[in-house]
Amino acid sequence: MASTHQKIWWSVFLTLLLSNCQHEVDGAPQVPCYFIFGDSLSDSGNNNLLVTKAKANFKPYGIDFPLGPTGRFTNGRTIVDFISELLGFHGFIPSFVTATGKDVLQGVNYASGAAGIRDETGQHLGDRITLTRQLINYQLTVAQIATLLGGAAAAADQLSKCVFTVGIGSNDYINNYFLPNLYPTSKEFTPEQYATALIAQYSLQLKTLHEFGARKVALFGLGLIGCAPAELAAFSPPKGTCVDNINSAVQLFNDKLKSLVNDLNTEFTDSKFTYINIYGIGSGDPKAAGFKVTDSGCCGGRTGCAPSATPCSNRREYVFFDEFHPTEAVNVNLAARAYKSSTPSDVSPIDINTLANL
Repeated sequence: MASTHQKIWWSVFLTLLLSNCQHEVDGAPQVPCYFIFGDSLSDSGNNNLLVTKAKANFKPYGIDFPLGPTGRFTNGRTIVDFISELLGFHGFIPSFVTATGKDVLQGVNYASGAAGIRDETGQHLGDRITLTRQLINYQLTVAQIATLLGGAAAAADQLSKCVFTVGIGSNDYINNYFLPNLYPTSKEFTPEQYATALIAQYSLQLKTLHEFGARKVALFGLGLIGCAPAELAAFSPPKGTCVDNINSAVQLFNDKLKSLVNDLNTEFTDSKFTYINIYGIGSGDPKAAGFKVTDSGCCGGRTGCAPSATPCSNRREYVFFDEFHPTEAVNVNLAARAYKSSTPSDVSPIDINTLANL
């Protein structure tokens, strides 16, 4: 069980986090809508009906979530769940597969486990809604909004006030580049070339998002993938360390993504893009934040969380819930610093709170 000290730490942290947005929660949200794109770090159930191994709609996933297992790849809330709370939304942003009628006016979550920037990424796991397909689904939503509001001009006005977050690219490494027996990309590209190719494709996808109304866009950088329990099991680095070549490749991508944000802000003066430094936010000393276990998942250790498996009881002390995905305790910290930066390096150029208030 968690110590009394850590229970107090968690209680104080949550109180401070949620007090930041209490004035919005008590009234209207900061923005009229929030649209979410990404992978399993943001998925809230879009994979539930797909034929895929990338699913989390079973116990013990959701063990700490008020609605139980929903398809979220963690024990509780995801980073985007917390961001929606911080923005002042009273309920959770609906997944694309469940959003109906006027639901779409407050936003939609299109994220899909195993999805990537590249269309082939994650295909060995089964179906997934790639970023390309997520953008097609978003265009369907834009048409719905235009119908509900009485025209394209009204829809454009509504969308210009909304916050958009995109967090994708992890699977392009985990379930593509670093699986050389299944994908040829590591033979075709050096890490530098691969990051360049990913960013070039990502740039086109983000320009499509802008074309269909996005004006306030936060892009999540990639985290320390080389520290995930599954990668530790696959590559066996020295105890207490991470897989350096994976993290180095991720940093190449992040550096180019940060530059892309600058380019997009120069090109689209009617919009604001910002970079969220997930890698940097997650690079501090976990023990200082109350975490004791960093190299093994709360459920399944390093091998995966099976249906009805018994997870650890001290989930607030674990960085990872399963072999890849962070616990709610990590997500709340990531969201807090993405929403309101603690250090200048957390975001570039602005945090999500500032973005929402533009």
